[in-house]
Amino acid sequence: MTFIWPVRVYYEDTDAGGVVFYANYLKFFERARTERLRAMGYEQDELLSKEGLLFAVRSVQVDYLIPARFNQLLHVSAKVSAVKRASLTFAQEITRGDDRLCTGMIRIACLDADTMRPKAIPKYLLEQLKHEH
Repeated sequence: MTFIWPVRVYYEDTDAGGVVFYANYLKFFERARTERLRAMGYEQDELLSKEGLLFAVRSVQVDYLIPARFNQLLHVSAKVSAVKRASLTFAQEITRGDDRLCTGMIRIACLDADTMRPKAIPKYLLEQLKHEH
């Protein structure tokens, strides 16, 4: 299942050339992943307080294809492409209309909040992620 989150480009998102600063695409990807979990019924602060876990980016591969500009409405996808015991991989895209602006593969590690070491994703969440994969 592909989740889509709309993002408007604000002036603060752009660089001196008037295009979205490259690192801000990572912020857009992050928002879509967070909203994807929220749409599934999970808040990250609750996972932290109740399960003692947090999610952290482990690795990122991004391809920048077409620049986005101020005030454009973008659509950011977040699709789970791999589920492991203590990590998830998301295939993500940022589009504007029919144009694909940016693609990314983001691996997320599940960590124990106290030790910052890998921790198994809770079974109930793992099963739902696998089902929606």
